[in-house]
Amino acid sequence: MKFILGKKIEMTQRFRENGEVVPLTLVKAGPCVIVQVKTKDKDGYQSVQIGFGEKKKINKALKGHLSDLGNFQYLKEFEVDNSEFKKGDKIDVSTFQPGDKVIVSGTSKGKGFQGVVKRHGFHGSPKTHGHKDQLRMPGSIGSTGPQRVFKGVRMGGRMGGDRVTIKNLEIIEVLPEENIILLKGAVPGARNSLLEIRSIK
Repeated sequence: MKFILGKKIEMTQRFRENGEVVPLTLVKAGPCVIVQVKTKDKDGYQSVQIGFGEKKKINKALKGHLSDLGNFQYLKEFEVDNSEFKKGDKIDVSTFQPGDKVIVSGTSKGKGFQGVVKRHGFHGSPKTHGHKDQLRMPGSIGSTGPQRVFKGVRMGGRMGGDRVTIKNLEIIEVLPEENIILLKGAVPGARNSLLEIRSIK
């Protein structure tokens, strides 16, 4: 299984030979360092923890855990099928090839407090006489019998800032010198937000 951490840079586009335009997301991925290897005997499952990015200061507990491998800004764990990885190994973009299909996870852009039209796609009230100031309101929220709001009723509230996973994205190009992967399509998050990229099993 292939995996790496990266930061979203920006979106762009490329033209194919037949004139078709391909939307692309540029991701600065790696180099990442394996800081911990978990085994079935010791931890009950097999995984590796990798570090990415640089941080000026880290606390002593984290310093002991990282054992002079570097001051990493991000630490993420990936489940693996075999234990071919060793502590201190480096992972870079050269592990991926153009044409590979990957799963990308990230945190979506936070949009603050939003109403039901933007948040849940409500259509609003008719724009006619007798509907003053009602156009984007949620309308009735159910029976008055229980005298309370049921759980799960779609209402206004905080929107965005959720973990979003996009499956089956294609790698169009890999630039090992610049540690950049070009993915077809859009990925969640703002610029410079963290992305987890892993191959499809």
